[in-house]
Amino acid sequence: MKPYADTNFFTRLYLDLPESAEADQWLAAARSGNASPVPVTWLHRMELVNAFEFSVWLGRQGGHPFVSAQQAAVALATFGEDVGGGTFLRVARPDSSALEAVFEETSLRHTARHGFRTYDLLHVVSARILGCDHFFSFDLRARKLAALEGLKVGV
Repeated sequence: MKPYADTNFFTRLYLDLPESAEADQWLAAARSGNASPVPVTWLHRMELVNAFEFSVWLGRQGGHPFVSAQQAAVALATFGEDVGGGTFLRVARPDSSALEAVFEETSLRHTARHGFRTYDLLHVVSARILGCDHFFSFDLRARKLAALEGLKVGV
């Protein structure tokens, strides 16, 4: 298995949020099945910093699980350590020319029909370029796009 996870999956993996237990189970199942390390791209690193901080803000607004600034900082540091450790996460750099070409082609085939967002396309296209065959996400649109592109969704 060659899994790819989008940012909302990693957010649930590193913060205590709804679906965090499910994220832990998906990752454990992937790891026990001799899965390749999950790629981490520039997009993940940028989005996760903001996702952790946005979770702090959302918690202060109410109606969302509370995440302290300290919890967000620990999550970011732990993520960085896990990427650096290379055990179940690995740094990946999809070729930017291929990313641009496949992104455009994928958008032209699907977005007008299904309403996909840029970040969903970037993640699914990155998964394809990196040779992944599974896609981990809790975002229904991203999961739909991944399935349309031939990736198995979940474990």
